Amino acid sequence: MSKIRVHARGRACMVRLEGCDGGGETTVLAHYSLIGISGRGLKSPDLIGAWCCANCHDLIDRRKMVANLTKQDVRLAHAEGVMRTQYALIKEGLLDG
Repeated sequence: MSKIRVHARGRACMVRLEGCDGGGETTVLAHYSLIGISGRGLKSPDLIGAWCCANCHDLIDRRKMVANLTKQDVRLAHAEGVMRTQYALIKEGLLDG
């Protein structure tokens, strides 16, 4: 298991969608899906993932829907969460900047 995945536990949610619980015990690494990188049972690398609370992860994986959030809104929030996660890793010296 990568350091990025291991370090997700207990972290603040970096995705921050409507209904976000803030993270903590529910935080996991949510991999960003992108054609050419992931698909057909293949997850993107851990570096292309965001520390994400259970509620936001449900929205990303479309297990849950919120009326005013489009698929594009959710993808943008997820992508921003990936960048926030990468920045946190750089600040902590776990990733070269």
